[in-house]
Amino acid sequence: MQQLLLKIILLFLISLQATFAQKPQKPNSVEIFNQIKKVNFLGSVLYIAAHPDDENTRLISYLSNEVNARTGYLSLTRGDGGQNLIGPQLRELLGVIRTQELIEARKIDGGEQFFSRANDFGYSKTPEETLTIWDKDKVLADVIWTIRKFQPDVIINRFDHRTPGTTHGHHTSSAMLSVESFNLTNNPNSYPEQLKYVTTWQPKRQFFNTSWWFYGSQEKFEAANKSKFSTLKTGVYYPGIGKSNQEIAALSRSRHQSQGFGSTGSRGEDTEYLELINGDAPKDPANIFEGIDTTWNRIKGGKPIGELINTILTQYDFNNPSASIPDLVKAYTMIQSLDENHWKTLKSEEIKKIIAACSGLYLEAVAQQQEATQGSTINLKLEAINRASIPMQLVSVTTLPDQKNTLQNIDLANNKDQKIDLKIQLPATIPYTQPYWLKEKATVGMYTVSNQENIGIPDIIREVKVVFNVKINNVEIPFERTVVYKYNDDVKGEMYDFLDIVPEVTTTILEKVLLFKDTETKTVAVKIKAGKDGISGNLQLELPKSWLISPKQIPFTLTKKGMEQTVYFEVTPPVNSENATLKSVAIVDGKRYDKDQTIIDYSHITKQQVLAPSEAKCIRFDLKTTGDSIAYIMGAGDEVPNSLAQMGYKVTILKPEEITPTRLEDFDVVITGIRAYNTIQALANKQSVLFDFVKEGKTMIVQYNTTGDVVTDSIAPYPLKISYDRVTEENAEVTFLAPNHPVLSTPNKITSKDFEGWKQEQGLYYPSEYDKAFTPILSSHDKGESPKKGALLVAPYGKGYYIYTGLSFFRELPEGVPGAYRLLSNIISLKQPVQIPNKNIKN
Repeated sequence: MQQLLLKIILLFLISLQATFAQKPQKPNSVEIFNQIKKVNFLGSVLYIAAHPDDENTRLISYLSNEVNARTGYLSLTRGDGGQNLIGPQLRELLGVIRTQELIEARKIDGGEQFFSRANDFGYSKTPEETLTIWDKDKVLADVIWTIRKFQPDVIINRFDHRTPGTTHGHHTSSAMLSVESFNLTNNPNSYPEQLKYVTTWQPKRQFFNTSWWFYGSQEKFEAANKSKFSTLKTGVYYPGIGKSNQEIAALSRSRHQSQGFGSTGSRGEDTEYLELINGDAPKDPANIFEGIDTTWNRIKGGKPIGELINTILTQYDFNNPSASIPDLVKAYTMIQSLDENHWKTLKSEEIKKIIAACSGLYLEAVAQQQEATQGSTINLKLEAINRASIPMQLVSVTTLPDQKNTLQNIDLANNKDQKIDLKIQLPATIPYTQPYWLKEKATVGMYTVSNQENIGIPDIIREVKVVFNVKINNVEIPFERTVVYKYNDDVKGEMYDFLDIVPEVTTTILEKVLLFKDTETKTVAVKIKAGKDGISGNLQLELPKSWLISPKQIPFTLTKKGMEQTVYFEVTPPVNSENATLKSVAIVDGKRYDKDQTIIDYSHITKQQVLAPSEAKCIRFDLKTTGDSIAYIMGAGDEVPNSLAQMGYKVTILKPEEITPTRLEDFDVVITGIRAYNTIQALANKQSVLFDFVKEGKTMIVQYNTTGDVVTDSIAPYPLKISYDRVTEENAEVTFLAPNHPVLSTPNKITSKDFEGWKQEQGLYYPSEYDKAFTPILSSHDKGESPKKGALLVAPYGKGYYIYTGLSFFRELPEGVPGAYRLLSNIISLKQPVQIPNKNIKN
């Protein structure tokens, strides 16, 4: 039985069982045994790619759980430029979500997560473009920083550095930067400023994680020269839990919910191929650590520790893990005496977790409220319980960040729960809780992180902690716990959040983009929220002098923490066209509070607070609209309906089951949200109803869908084939293919000026083949490419119009791009009676 358990990898089970990310770990005896095995392996591997979801979870899981290597994933970006299948968050907020999804994925497959400062600015076709928009020197510095800090023996690239232009430019760039870094990380003249915190480091070897996909076919891959390949048999089955390595990997990959990457696990033999691109080749192609000492012998004075850990493993009692505590404490003491710092620090933390797990030592610090303000006092409930027969004593507790030590001298007798009340006085300067990479002003391609030591840290940095100083076998061991907030939900039971430090007051301008089609005054609503009891002050809006605001300020009083109040201002625009940033500022006791609080709360990730300047965009421009009533069918999630309402349209969100002839009589236009035909299965049975709606003289506008998993082949009343065509250069010159078409003239005259200031991209997934009933309206292309004509296709059908567009309205409208509003107004306004074409000939 013990030999069988030696092969069982259960490190990830805790994460699978815990629905909420903040819940404390409670490992079982087999998990503990596996953790001890990992303590005895001193080897590391770093996997490098560009985005969340690029990583090979099968390989990460295998290396972490079967090989027992310390395994990290460096994603150069946080995935900010992707799409979101679970909500409306885009750009930085999507990056926050995808960051957390990666962290949760690593909890399942056993890896660790890292990032660079590179901002995912959207799809890029070449590494040349990517490394122009990114600051190449800074991203390379971050790769080298991560390698020096992580000290991998082996580096594995997800992508091929030798094939630019064959995949996403970010992908190739990640491999190119990784290869370039290999011979720089051990050079003290490369980024010497880092050496204040880390030492130089030289990885032993570097691989490219290849597969048949990179060769174009299985046949070409089979015929390829594999003399430099290492071959890993990753189809391991763990009978103790009834799961294969691939099934674990699928669970990890399925955490990428915002990308719709739910994955079904597979079973049986599985092979990963690694092509050597730097360093010496392992003599054993099945062992990428061959020739690397991964035992405690690699550390001066470490050999006795390895021998002791082997003894612990041999004598481990699965029915009584606490029997290992004396030797574990001895091993901990021996580790503290080492001079070497890297493995000393890592293994000290690992073995502390094992000691706590073996004894059932449960330590927790719970705040009585989920939010606190700077300089406030928070009440904590501490819990400490030893569930083993080994005597222990809680000597003291140290609160952070104030470093206050409070003596306790409490005996932790077997299974006697100890509850302690404690207060923490928070510093007046303690930072607000928020993603650290969003605190400073970013560029299109790079986040700004001034503190070198923070670069690469995956998560929000939380400073409020409690250190429990526990004496075990006369050895005092510090156990650090981050302060949490927990409560009981009548349906879900025990629920956890982290403690957040919030401003005393936050404000939110309810409309992020305010459109002014003329000089008419608009009412602007601002929500004020209290971060503490008894907050009062004055709220004011700030705009350039050409804009008029009334009143100048509005007094507010909020008696209870969390209380909200909405106030209203009147804003009058200037006569001429002008874009301006509207700022909301609360003045309390002479101090300005200008933050807008956004809470991101999804069940599969840790709840996040994001603080940003409380701002909105005010746009005074020439925009004419009709008074159409619009039915909007949501797809993957976007904010287009809000933008349509700002334009003056009456917008109704229509559920798929409401798509009936009778219900549609109330509308002039139907618009499907982004990726609706990828995500809404019910649309497959609603096409005839929608096409009849158009035939009767109405308008249907279909926004972009991706090429895969379309719920119906008939998304249009005429043949139309979606492709991968896109225009990623948002400033690409646009040619009008049908300059006399009413969509370019009614009610707004569209010119090239309307395509200025677009963000991230012009459009994506354009149709490449379409029936001659469609009129292509626009043409543009990225540098060095052929013209793409599928951005906007208009077809008469019966008495109405069917329009398919890959233009990125879902990005441009929330960004306040005037031309996008003007063009969309024209699309909505199409109403010319036409006849059904007689021929269906593909273009």
